Amino acid sequence: MHARGERTIRDHIEGFLDPGTFDEVGTFSRSDNPQDKASTPGDGKIGGHGAVDGRAVTLWGDDITVKRGSSSLVGSRKVSRLIDHAFRAGNPIVHFGQTGGARIPDTLGTEGFVSVTPGGMLPIRQRRVPMATAIVGQSFGGSSFYSAHSDFVVQVRGSCLAVTSPRVVEVATGEQISFEELGGVDVHAKVTGQIDAIAETDDEAYELIRQFLSYLPQNISEPAPRLASPGPIEPDPALYDLVPESRRRAYDMRRVLTRLVDGGEFLELRPLMGRSVVGAFARIGGHAVAVIASNPMFQAGVLGPDSIDKMTRLVLIADSFGLPIIVLQDVPGFMVGRAVEHHKLLHKAITAQQALRLAGVPKISVVFRKAFGLAYYAMGGNDQGFDLVLTWPGAEIGFMDPDVGANVLYGGELADLPAEERQRELALRADALRAATDPYDGAGLMKIDEVIDPADTRPVLARALDRYGERPFQSGADRPLSAWPTCLA
Repeated sequence: MHARGERTIRDHIEGFLDPGTFDEVGTFSRSDNPQDKASTPGDGKIGGHGAVDGRAVTLWGDDITVKRGSSSLVGSRKVSRLIDHAFRAGNPIVHFGQTGGARIPDTLGTEGFVSVTPGGMLPIRQRRVPMATAIVGQSFGGSSFYSAHSDFVVQVRGSCLAVTSPRVVEVATGEQISFEELGGVDVHAKVTGQIDAIAETDDEAYELIRQFLSYLPQNISEPAPRLASPGPIEPDPALYDLVPESRRRAYDMRRVLTRLVDGGEFLELRPLMGRSVVGAFARIGGHAVAVIASNPMFQAGVLGPDSIDKMTRLVLIADSFGLPIIVLQDVPGFMVGRAVEHHKLLHKAITAQQALRLAGVPKISVVFRKAFGLAYYAMGGNDQGFDLVLTWPGAEIGFMDPDVGANVLYGGELADLPAEERQRELALRADALRAATDPYDGAGLMKIDEVIDPADTRPVLARALDRYGERPFQSGADRPLSAWPTCLA
């Protein structure tokens, strides 16, 4: 493996953990099959405990030097024991996946099959501790299941993540498919959403998981970590130029985030899926937060099935581990059409709204330029259990975009006018409708808490997080979202 430039599982563990911190568990385990006892050191799984940035973690991975890291009785028993250790200690779990699947013929018979339970205790983890997976090779069967149980999944380019291998697919269906086509990084980053990040190298995968863990507490019973504030937080007039006044002009919300969060640094999840929404972990005034933000650079910021899934997943993780949720709205509404309706847009939208409503962590919503229809409420409008609902001056909030509303209301009666005159008349009527979308009207009814200067957004958020940071901490038992399925979104 080293001659081919590949890393063993021990190399991965050593490269990921703080130097000298690995305490192995199950060093002397081996297959229970008499003929394999002498040739299966560790029985295909290597794991134990260590530290990352001085914080304890429990980890394991597949040893492909032993029967391709295949899952069998003793190796699976070791993994179950490590998961039990992690739950008892309250340590995050990290998994390095590259198994060839279940070991055959050991698991073909009933006795072997019923002795290897996929996932072990993970189906009832209820996010008691964070879990991350790095897919570092060809991963089938058990390691793919572990990744689906995880809160954060990074896949190294060149690896494959799938339930079964191309060989099994060919035998079962006759279909010939490559590893890349079946479960390469582009498939999962752009189509399935089964990974949160792509790593070009193993070292990058390690760093991404370190970043992920840095935002979260050790377990569900601890508050989220807080770092020292980076210094005075001042108004930032640069936001005037980053966000165009005309709501029809696109801009990249990620550039705005670099001005709002500490050091301009954030960890974005699923950046190539549902790109009309940015989902990320970041810090504001030292507080670790989850950010959900419209991104008008893609599809004008409209909400579609994939972007809603991204929102829901981030809400579940944030609420489980006590991270405040910051929502930045610049949303024209929901995507429309047969394709999105058939992709369960309605159910996904209501699920996201329920998740945000049930989340008990501090929640703050800011409307930048517009928020129309149910999308406004799905992203944390008034009366949705948010601690603070803010808007910028000039933001438009209403049932639908006034331009669309004008066409719906008057398009028929103006149909016989010459095209140019019709457009001019529709624009005038849209302007009249737009007058009713003034954020000060919402503030006047106390449905919006405050209209703020855009330059003050970061200071206002930082002060609010300081204020809500004094809220009594809710233990895991008080967080219903921790028990929602990991694969819900």
